[in-house]
Amino acid sequence: MKLFLCLMLALLASLGNGALWASVFNLPDNPNESVVGLVPETPFYTTANEEDTLLDVARRYNIGQNEILLVNPDVDRWLPGTKKQILIPSSRVLPDTPRKGLTLNLPEYRLYYFPADGKTVSTHPVSIGRQDWNTPLGQTKIVTKRANPTWTPPASIKKEHAEKGEILPDVVPAGPDNPLGLFALRLGIPGYLIHGTNKPYGVGMRVSHGCVRMYPEDIEKLFPEVKVGMPVNIVNQPVKVGWLNNKIYIEVHPQLEGEELPYEQLYEKTMALIRQAFFKHNPQQALVVEAQALRDALEKKNGLPVAITQAIEVKSDPVEALF
Repeated sequence: MKLFLCLMLALLASLGNGALWASVFNLPDNPNESVVGLVPETPFYTTANEEDTLLDVARRYNIGQNEILLVNPDVDRWLPGTKKQILIPSSRVLPDTPRKGLTLNLPEYRLYYFPADGKTVSTHPVSIGRQDWNTPLGQTKIVTKRANPTWTPPASIKKEHAEKGEILPDVVPAGPDNPLGLFALRLGIPGYLIHGTNKPYGVGMRVSHGCVRMYPEDIEKLFPEVKVGMPVNIVNQPVKVGWLNNKIYIEVHPQLEGEELPYEQLYEKTMALIRQAFFKHNPQQALVVEAQALRDALEKKNGLPVAITQAIEVKSDPVEALF
């Protein structure tokens, strides 16, 4: 209830100012819990305006293109209509990383920012590198910040554009037409940045040359919060597992292209994550995995948190009851 009220109050305040859907959530009081936002069993729906595409709705609610298409497979991307109910993801399982600095989860196409106060998390959709220009994984940090950046295209990118008949200048000046947008955060991995974009409708897709793109309004909010030296974790977690109210939830996203596992292997990896979450939480009750809910989540891969356990009272070892 506390999380629900927090999100709804923030949402009402933002809508009253003509701003976007709230993207800041309270972290759970229990550090072992990792589901934030509305209770997943209470989905949030909206409708499009007459002139909207589904991508306009996505941007209004701080969602990327892939994400809104996955959760609304029956809604037309270009002509959603004004009467069609559009599902807006409003809860998330946090990635399994330290709750400090920035986390980028590539299969989720999403960035998480954990302020130093340890009380909240903000999250935003991002674009990542194409299959032939992968965004690198690992731990790094922010090494520089720059507002109104210029862009010096690398030779490889200039060659790629030249092959298409597009000649890039040696330096693209700062301004609204700059592919880096108006703000850029340089990572400790040479050549890679988190930045804005002059093509916002590509946010939430695998379209960049390895850098991480954000909506202009999102990077504008994040830029003053980020400090040089802030840690950045870049992870590949298509399946996330977390606790809320003594239940285990899973959130499954499509695996990155070229890295898809057969269902059986994905199932085994997911069960390993569930076991890990169980031992970390160590509840007094036993938990029984609901096989159909687990199977549905692994097959749909729509990125929505789903409860896959139910609590039962037992007198025996609860680990034996779970597995």
